Amino acid sequence: MLKLYRSIFFTPRFFALCGLLVLMALLSWKWAFLYGITLTIVIAVPFVLAADFLMLWVRKGMFARREMMEKLSNGDQNDIRIYLENKYPYPIWLKVVDELPVQFQARDLAFSVFLAPFGKKMLTYKVRPVRRGEYTFGAVNVLCSTVLGLIQRRFVFDGDITVPVYPSFIQMRKYELMAISQRLTDIGIKKIRRVGHNTEFDQIKEYVAGDDPRTVNWKATARKRRLMVNTYQDEKSQQVYSLVDMGRVMKMPFEGMTLLDYAINASLVISNIAMLKYDKAGIITFSHRIHGTLKAERKGLQMMHVLEMLYKAKTGYQESDYGKLYTHVKRNITQRSLLLLYTNFETLAGMQRQMTYFRRLAKDHLLVVIFFENTELRKFLDREPETIQEIYYQTIAEKFSYEKKLIVRELGLYGIHAVFTAPENLTVNTINKYLELKARGLI
Repeated sequence: MLKLYRSIFFTPRFFALCGLLVLMALLSWKWAFLYGITLTIVIAVPFVLAADFLMLWVRKGMFARREMMEKLSNGDQNDIRIYLENKYPYPIWLKVVDELPVQFQARDLAFSVFLAPFGKKMLTYKVRPVRRGEYTFGAVNVLCSTVLGLIQRRFVFDGDITVPVYPSFIQMRKYELMAISQRLTDIGIKKIRRVGHNTEFDQIKEYVAGDDPRTVNWKATARKRRLMVNTYQDEKSQQVYSLVDMGRVMKMPFEGMTLLDYAINASLVISNIAMLKYDKAGIITFSHRIHGTLKAERKGLQMMHVLEMLYKAKTGYQESDYGKLYTHVKRNITQRSLLLLYTNFETLAGMQRQMTYFRRLAKDHLLVVIFFENTELRKFLDREPETIQEIYYQTIAEKFSYEKKLIVRELGLYGIHAVFTAPENLTVNTINKYLELKARGLI
């Protein structure tokens, strides 16, 4: 039950009226006829105020409540709704102020609303959290005035509520829906043809553009009198682990979110996609130590465990220890698995220091190293230099950009797959890589 606190305020219209009366009183020294008008208005104002007061206070007034999900999705636009109901038998004008959590640093969210007698209205606005954790919303303040508009009655609906912000479950559901409806290509997922037929036969279906001509079933085609093709199932029950680096390299921000948050959102989506493909999904978070391990499974509550584990992940300032990661993987993952390692390297030398551990991981598993393009650097390089100093800076920037490409080449020399991506394209590129590896029969 919402608590209702009541208070009364004079409106700007009242103060404007008072100022006008003062001005008319002053002018009446020159134009005497204004004195009588001013006096009449001064006498009438208390009666108008009393009428306005009674109109606002004789009834229960109005009702408001905030509606939202039990948890918010990090990095996404989340809908917040405010339901308004006029309980007066006459129209009212409202100013609605919602108290947002301090994380949004917004103090000017207000709506001006007109409600007809006994009218109802739903206001909707969006918030985009960029950090995981708990967010506390304050009260919903509603300032109500009548057609007279001299005073306002404030209704404060005690809607204080704390909601958690989880990794992007909105993004997860979007990709899940697209995967179920076979529409992943609509959001940038490539349609990849299979190499060979090392998968199990599934069914015979009608040929559509993009199907491999080598899968045409000629007997079924002759019988149906239209092209029919064999379809095959992917190999099932493969283990897919997301290895999420929580070290200092993942604290770099991009559009308000850290690289860790982008990696966490992508890990959540790829885990769900893997389970839809009948694979097992697991998580390992690490930095200078192993923070948590979720064994790869395909159980009903697995995605809930993934969500809860990623919700608690936070970056630190220590350098990540890949030696401990390798030892932990060696001891705990005995079956050959797909390891999606989310990390970041700015220089080739930084990656080469970890190459020994990458090669050992790749010996027992299929390793994909996923790291990030510096998009701000790319924007700077795309600009036309205007001064000698800018040419000098662009030369240095080009060196850093080239080193990123060398990292991809160096990993490829040792049979290690790499995904070099801008943060906003991380999820799509990771799914594409996963589907490519499955199509090639590598997992």
